[in-house]
Amino acid sequence: MISKLKLFQTKLRKLKFFAITVVIASLVIIPFLSFPAFSVGQKANIKFVSPAWVAQNSSNSNLRILDVRNVPLDYISGHLPNSVNIADSAFRGPREGLPVQYWNNQKLGEIFANSGVNNNSRVLVYSDGRDILGATMVAYLLERSGLRDIAVLDGGYKDYKATEPVTREFPKYKPGKFVVRDNPSVRVNLDEVKKVIGKPGVSIIDPRPEKLFRGEEDVFIRNGHIPGAVNIPWVTFTQADNPHKLKSLEEIKQILAEKKISPSSDIIVSCSTGREATLQYIVLKHLLGYPKVRIYEGSWTEYSSYPNLPIATGAGQVS
Repeated sequence: MISKLKLFQTKLRKLKFFAITVVIASLVIIPFLSFPAFSVGQKANIKFVSPAWVAQNSSNSNLRILDVRNVPLDYISGHLPNSVNIADSAFRGPREGLPVQYWNNQKLGEIFANSGVNNNSRVLVYSDGRDILGATMVAYLLERSGLRDIAVLDGGYKDYKATEPVTREFPKYKPGKFVVRDNPSVRVNLDEVKKVIGKPGVSIIDPRPEKLFRGEEDVFIRNGHIPGAVNIPWVTFTQADNPHKLKSLEEIKQILAEKKISPSSDIIVSCSTGREATLQYIVLKHLLGYPKVRIYEGSWTEYSSYPNLPIATGAGQVS
């Protein structure tokens, strides 16, 4: 009789364990399957599109347009129809003492969701003038967050307004449901940078202005660049009369060839704060198809704050 009672109690414990397991699976595993992590097979596509492309796709209900200009009155006085204004400066803030670092994934997801973006949205990003860097930065963060269909308006607001109608009406939309599916393959951290300095097959591109790269301007705690980095100022990729518009890809290829940047290299783009780097990252990876391009997000703001790390100045003298 006692042995039968023990057998019954054992079976009861197993049934309780099974029931608990089912509950945990429903709470954890099923939601995880609904929003899978970014995988290698889920390649993002960032493209530059014309104002005519925007007009042709404006009726697509799945298209979200982000106006990332930093001055609110610029947006209020005129913007692309159905565009939502979210300043590119809203995506960054302090982290552990460092300024202008990208917000954590939860906050990035909230910003995109409040702008009406869903995980399956097509998103067009635009700004104006030299703030093409803000547009490419937000496009990069969308890719980093797992979105796959992303566009940047070539020529920005200036070129669009010259050929297409703009509006002052604010769009009516509901907040989206955006869950960040982090894609770590797009970036490197400081420890990874330290390991590849001087390593064959690795190219570090620094898109800052030449004087800043050479350490001739007193801006940071320590001034100069990462040893071995190649200076290609970001403005060399854009047109002089409108910095929001790219040069032809053939011209850009020539610039890269002159700097001995090979498509086969492991390319890391590092700038001042992680913003300038996004333009060349997108051009190299998405428009030219270079297979391995990543951004060092901490860039010189972080690197220069470590007094023991080697730096180079001028033509490359290490100090």
